[in-house]
Amino acid sequence: MFLTRVPVGLGAAPLPLSTAVPWFPVVGAGIGAAVAGIYAGAEWGLPPVPAAALAVAFGLVLTGAFHLDGLADVADAVAGGSTRERRLEILDDSRLGTFGTAAVALQLMIQATAIAALAPADALSALVAAHALGRGGAIAVMGLGRPAKEHGLGVDYLADLTTRQVVVGVTLGVASTSLLGWAGLSAIGAAMMVIATVMVIADRAFGGISGDVLGASEQLTETAVLLVAVAAV
Repeated sequence: MFLTRVPVGLGAAPLPLSTAVPWFPVVGAGIGAAVAGIYAGAEWGLPPVPAAALAVAFGLVLTGAFHLDGLADVADAVAGGSTRERRLEILDDSRLGTFGTAAVALQLMIQATAIAALAPADALSALVAAHALGRGGAIAVMGLGRPAKEHGLGVDYLADLTTRQVVVGVTLGVASTSLLGWAGLSAIGAAMMVIATVMVIADRAFGGISGDVLGASEQLTETAVLLVAVAAV
């Protein structure tokens, strides 16, 4: 319910948000499989690039562009602010700026062309691993980072998050890379570099992490895994 637009409901007694965190890679794997299914079906009647574009579009609809919005906000804030206070102000602004627009356009273009470079069977493994490890990477950022603000989604995550929940979530994300064979090791290495880079930038720009930083981490890790899969073909 939280990571997608699938109307599953909250139930009678909703649990703290942190209890959902270990399941993020599992949900990501399901999203990746669904996107791969759309790509495989569309490629029956379309060339790879438009088929991949349709698959990426389906993924955006399925998730409500949840993580992509975070990437856009972080790009706007990092590039558009000269002080920590101004960057945090931009981060809270729902309007999309030039840098955020460019980040979204590049992200979608790179993902669509990466998927188009893969056969449907390879795309299935790559997309499941990318979406699962992308969310596992965001969990790693939660476990390692400190909140940049006193309020917001990132703070809600960190409030009750336990070490066990972080370990389980990251482990599930890492386990998904087994679908890539030996290339899975490269995918893990790429994810680690992305996570380290995002955390350094976030710490310098904002003084810590936020929900938008988690979204940016997920998106960039996802793309890194897809590029590794393409390079391994």
